[in-house]
Amino acid sequence: MPQGAIYLSYSYLCTLQYKRMITVSNIFVKYSDRILLDHVNFVIGERERIGLVGKNGTGKSTILKIIAQYQSPDSGTVTYPSVYTLGFLHQELELPQGKTVLQEALTAFDEIKRLEKRIEEINEELGVREDYESDAYARILQELSDATDRFSIFGGHNMNAEAERVLKGLGFKSKDMDRQTSEFSGGWQMRIELAKIILQKPDYLLLDEPTNHLDIESIIWLENMLKNYEGTVVVISHDKTFLNHVTNRTIEIELAQIYDYKAHYTKYLELRKERREQQEKAYANQQREIARKERLIERFRAKNTKAKFAQSLMKELDRMNKIEVDNEDASAMKLRFLPAPRSGEVVVEARSVVKQYGDLMVLDKVGFKLDRNERVAFVGRNGEGKSTLSKIIAGVLGSTDGEVNLGHNVSIAYYAQNQAETLDPKMTLLESMEDGCPDELRTKLRSILGAFLFSGEDAEKKVSVLSGGERARLALAKMLLRPANLLILDEPTNHLDIISKEILKRSILAYDGSLIVVSHDRDFLDGLTERTIEFRDRQLHEYLGDVNYFLKKRNVDNFRSVSLGENNPSKPLTQTVKEEVIVLSPEEKKERENKIRQLKRDVHNAERKVEKLEKQISEYQSKMAESGFYESENSAKTIEAYQKAQADLEIAMENWESKQEELDSLQ
Repeated sequence: MPQGAIYLSYSYLCTLQYKRMITVSNIFVKYSDRILLDHVNFVIGERERIGLVGKNGTGKSTILKIIAQYQSPDSGTVTYPSVYTLGFLHQELELPQGKTVLQEALTAFDEIKRLEKRIEEINEELGVREDYESDAYARILQELSDATDRFSIFGGHNMNAEAERVLKGLGFKSKDMDRQTSEFSGGWQMRIELAKIILQKPDYLLLDEPTNHLDIESIIWLENMLKNYEGTVVVISHDKTFLNHVTNRTIEIELAQIYDYKAHYTKYLELRKERREQQEKAYANQQREIARKERLIERFRAKNTKAKFAQSLMKELDRMNKIEVDNEDASAMKLRFLPAPRSGEVVVEARSVVKQYGDLMVLDKVGFKLDRNERVAFVGRNGEGKSTLSKIIAGVLGSTDGEVNLGHNVSIAYYAQNQAETLDPKMTLLESMEDGCPDELRTKLRSILGAFLFSGEDAEKKVSVLSGGERARLALAKMLLRPANLLILDEPTNHLDIISKEILKRSILAYDGSLIVVSHDRDFLDGLTERTIEFRDRQLHEYLGDVNYFLKKRNVDNFRSVSLGENNPSKPLTQTVKEEVIVLSPEEKKERENKIRQLKRDVHNAERKVEKLEKQISEYQSKMAESGFYESENSAKTIEAYQKAQADLEIAMENWESKQEELDSLQ
């Protein structure tokens, strides 16, 4: 991995902070006849938190590889600081074999070990030298100071403890530290690589979909770590909550162009919609103005007395900066499950199921029943048995004890957590679809691929060149080749972009069969099922509602709190939650009432400020929509005032929400 010189003192590095930015200039990338990135430009500043978003296949991973110098663009340049370090987590990693988990993580400290060795060498040299007043002696003292500073900054005194802390944050247990890396799946090996990069503490941290193989607890740990990270973070993710928690700037790639927003994901969506509306309004106004002038030109150009006026209008049109509405990528996969054959009333019935791996008990005599057309979500921490029971029901894994019976005429479509990884990378997309395809659908395979955004020559591509999201779409397409009346989906949203997630959800809602879905994505699960099964302590705990009902019964405000084991999970849960009765003293009641009155005033004042700013913004928008606005002398001032009002509105909204939440909590 390319890196700049690193043997510099921390104090000197601090003097370079103002120069520490990466500049992406005029990057152009073309694959075959498709332009992926069309002369894009942006700057990555110090300590920024950037979310890189866009549909699968738009070039997000490509731009990260170019910045990390793993790939060269067709044209354009990337300029780096004179001093920098960079860490890149990409999707196609190959972890070296032959080391334990801890040993592999400790390779992150190779530089520190070199520093340690150099410090020892310098100390030995100083022990025999006597030219205390010479320039050479002063230089070697400075080198010792610089090396010692960097050794301390990068945790040279507690390498093992720091490596274990990060590995445990990413889900490893103490007993895993001495296991060989080859014993772990690709997802767990990715965690080891992520740990190594974090331990190196690079100035620029580039992460390509880091949450795909993480459980909820590890995602939360990573969020907290990134929020406090000293360097710059650029992350590709399709997890809206993760992006909102970590980032404060969003760069969208769409149709080979980039659009830069100084906001986290949810706010970016609002700004994006607002930008397009303003563009469309300004474009419409300008088109009306152009049409008016063209009518005048046509009317007066033939009249001698008005010819000069017509020529003046023509010059105005030539000088006019034409407003263009940014193109929008409206492509989306078309996913529709085949009609489900009718099954018996009982689809699945499991009795006293036990699953044990050696001494590890995962499921302990659990029971489960699914009736026709029921929809059930499996939730809980990773490792509690959600995927295990899904595999047992799907018939791809046997149980240690107990029985699982499928009902009459039950046909299963199973999407494994690593389904996209099971595709043969040497096959073309068309060959992959033909593998196991019913004869009657073979003539329709290209059309099916087209519905999943693989058109024309894409069918002849090798699976190996597909991005993670494209492989996930291909795996979904294969799953639709045969009708089924029981869908078992294990983390189906991994690798899918946000739009594809929403399409998948709508398709599942329209599906007329039975459903078992394993997911930690609350947005995806919201309203998708009518029953929720929590896996905890080797047992199943049932809630007769969707994920929001489950959260309410668990008396927590978010899915992640459940996954972290909050709300005293060691105690058994019942179908009702007792409310705690708090008795206040007269003094406490009076203080509380005064606080509520003050908060009501604060909320009222905040609402008035929001209304005032919204009115100002509306007035500015009306001015900006007037014909000839952008040619007027005051346009720049108006735009500046408009942008300031928008920023003030964002602050006012946050203040209002904060006061309202505080008031709600007291009431």
